[in-house]
Amino acid sequence: MTFSIVARDPETGDLGIAVQSKFLAVGAVVPWAKAGVGAIATQSWGNTSYGPRGLALLADGLSAAETMARITTDDENRSSRQVGIIGASGAPATFTGDDCYPWAGGVVGEHYACQGNILVSAETVLAMARTFEETNGPLYDRLMAALAAGQAAGGDSRGQQSAALLVVREGGGYGGFNDRFIDLRVDDHPHPIEELQRILQLHKIYLFPPAPTDILPIDQSLARELQELLAASGDYQGAINGSYDNATRDAFRAFSGRENLEERWLEDARVDRVVLEFMRQKYKG
Repeated sequence: MTFSIVARDPETGDLGIAVQSKFLAVGAVVPWAKAGVGAIATQSWGNTSYGPRGLALLADGLSAAETMARITTDDENRSSRQVGIIGASGAPATFTGDDCYPWAGGVVGEHYACQGNILVSAETVLAMARTFEETNGPLYDRLMAALAAGQAAGGDSRGQQSAALLVVREGGGYGGFNDRFIDLRVDDHPHPIEELQRILQLHKIYLFPPAPTDILPIDQSLARELQELLAASGDYQGAINGSYDNATRDAFRAFSGRENLEERWLEDARVDRVVLEFMRQKYKG
């Protein structure tokens, strides 16, 4: 009752998984990944030991196919399992046991593996594969596009409940202390993929650094607008005079900290366009 995609970006080295299921908190069971090593999805009576064991085997140099054979061979219930594995390099692999409920199966491409069980039809995994191949951009956006395409093609025949997105990158976690670049879950929702997409957009706003093309110098006109917005937020009580002075800067810093926008804070007289749009939408309607 689950469909997923494991994939990598050969240019950035990012590895990730997107998954949806008629199952509570699917993100706590299916996705496993380690930067520089690989990504594994274990589902259909998922065996969560496949995650850490499989990643250890990939780290030891085994291919995805070799890892798949090793973890399933000694599992007496492997006929009920479904797994997708991708390493940092080499061909991905997918496995569907003979006892998985129909429709069940998978498809493999150069940099991804899609799999699902209890689906409306094979078109779910085929749509995921096509969409991943045809979509440009960073891995997380391509994974989400593939997941949405799978649902649009029929998805889980029992319906929807939860979804998750996990992307790992060396030092990509908060503060650079781990590899969980993106680790988002929707545990129980009538439209979990749409909700996951909404949360991903918030993650980008709050935790991505400013893009160089989005950095704007604060001129008099922009300083005046910031003062108006900060007055509306309750952070600025000074004159609306278009001067980006210490009082305005301090109010802007206080606002950024309270709204968890510190990753996008700039000390000098510049502002991130994403933050500016965030403020406009919040205080200008």
